[in-house]
Amino acid sequence: MSQYRTNTCGELRKSDVGKEVRLSGWIHSVRDHGGVIFIDLRDHYGITQVVIDPECAFYQELDRWRVETVVQFDGKVVAREEGTINPKLATGEVEVYATAMEVLGEADVIPFQIAKDDQAPEAMRLKYRFLDLRREKLHNNIMLRSKVIAEMRRYMTENGFNEFQTPILTASSPEGARDYLVPSRLHPGKFYALPQAPQQFKQLLMVAGFDRYFQIAPCFRDEDARADRSPGEFYQMDVEMSFADQDEIFAVIEGLFDDVFGKFTSKEYTKPPFPRIPFREAMERFGSDKPDLRNPLEMIDVSDLFRDCDFKAFAGTVANGGVVKAIRAPKVAGKPRKFFDDLIKFAQENGAKGMAYIIWNGDEVKSPIVKFLNDSIVQALHDRGGVEDGDALFFLADSLKVAQKIGGAVIPELGRQLDLIDKNVFKFCWIVDFPMFEEDEETGAVIFSHNPFSMPQGGMDALLNKSPLDILAYQYDIVCNGIELSSGAIRNHRPEIMYKAFEIAGHPASTVDEKFGGMINAFKLGAPPHGGIAPGVDRTVMMLADEPNIREVIAFPFNQQAQDLMMNAPAEATIKQLRELHIEVKLPKKQQEKAAEEK
Repeated sequence: MSQYRTNTCGELRKSDVGKEVRLSGWIHSVRDHGGVIFIDLRDHYGITQVVIDPECAFYQELDRWRVETVVQFDGKVVAREEGTINPKLATGEVEVYATAMEVLGEADVIPFQIAKDDQAPEAMRLKYRFLDLRREKLHNNIMLRSKVIAEMRRYMTENGFNEFQTPILTASSPEGARDYLVPSRLHPGKFYALPQAPQQFKQLLMVAGFDRYFQIAPCFRDEDARADRSPGEFYQMDVEMSFADQDEIFAVIEGLFDDVFGKFTSKEYTKPPFPRIPFREAMERFGSDKPDLRNPLEMIDVSDLFRDCDFKAFAGTVANGGVVKAIRAPKVAGKPRKFFDDLIKFAQENGAKGMAYIIWNGDEVKSPIVKFLNDSIVQALHDRGGVEDGDALFFLADSLKVAQKIGGAVIPELGRQLDLIDKNVFKFCWIVDFPMFEEDEETGAVIFSHNPFSMPQGGMDALLNKSPLDILAYQYDIVCNGIELSSGAIRNHRPEIMYKAFEIAGHPASTVDEKFGGMINAFKLGAPPHGGIAPGVDRTVMMLADEPNIREVIAFPFNQQAQDLMMNAPAEATIKQLRELHIEVKLPKKQQEKAAEEK
């Protein structure tokens, strides 16, 4: 028997009645019923009600106990009377009559309540995160995360993958975000970088002949926080496969999500195979490469219908190479004018010059622009938009990229306002066929659009004979309910193709040799075709837990300013530490002025 307990606080049942037990845990709540004290004792496993009679020798000590004090009780399990059974507790049919007590860890006054839904400020919750983690919901979220990771490991191992660990101190790599740099004491003036992803190492493992790799990998990116992105660090299930094409990788990952979602949600979800939507089609239909397929709203192109109309704003846009996109809003004819005005304002806040609309309500067609349109154009818009009675079409006119960007904001906003999004389903899809290159908006130069290490579709022939902006890559994202869960690609393992791709993007062979020497040299010594992907662990658990913010599924997260309020990080280094690293700190001018004022 353990020194501290014979049973956990979630274990006792009616079959244990009459048993002498010892329980240890935190005082969750205390209730005084005419002198008899009822304590809910909580541990990791659950809650058991402990009853303390006024005749107990330790009864007088109750006055100095506070909630969250850690206490050990000895006592006898008894059945609760019929009217006092608590069906909400697994232990709700029994209680323990205490015969002895020992305080194991006293608690001061706690800054916020654990047993009640105390809406404490986030800063306080993060400062006392160890207390926050005692709350049932957050505790369950972290346990869900542990179980999901364990299931991921089980699935991958059973499918022939081996887990390997890659370095944390490494060289800087262009993953699209700022690096966290670590100064080297032994090499003054030089820095390691924390990995934004194990990209090059996992590819080198394929070159080394390990065939199928995975890792629950920590990744470090100096990015701003979002609801679905934690600043600083995050975890992904990194995957790489040799001698595999895109379809084989999709099959493994679809099987993984089918397994995980099948075990950890009761909601409906997309069964494999998941729909595949080419990138350009996704942008045309949804204005986003992260479409929420729960939302039935899409954009359609109606540019040709406005080309020769009398509404000069739209006709002029089309004449200058722009487009007019329409979005159908179902059953909004009865909405007040404010609904339409607010939606137009929302579009303007997202870059629109304005947003027109037409409403079909019985025999009446209402719109600020309908007087500029003849009956045949109005009828053509009705037919092409699939309009039904009570519907409206909203119109965006601008350059293709701008119209898509605004539509990508309006579609989810309209879906939310009209309550069109089913919250009881997970809808997966693949976004495929990303462009290999794009045009830099500021300079007009051709640059990589997604991942420089991807294999172009068509290989060297495409690089030599196609316009760069027409070349597609074997790049893919997996998206669920409008959230990107992962990006991946079939890798460019052929040195000559890699040199050419970088040349098109404006980088000479010397740049490739200098920045990616380890990988390019490995490819020159026999590299298999390979590809991979890296589903986000944090985002996956966030979705399964039905949490709107990713911090609710991370045990010790940063706040939105990338600070750990509990551990007081980041913090100033001592003069001794800086001297050892040959570093001199130069603060921004405003901080220097503030420091001078404080002195």
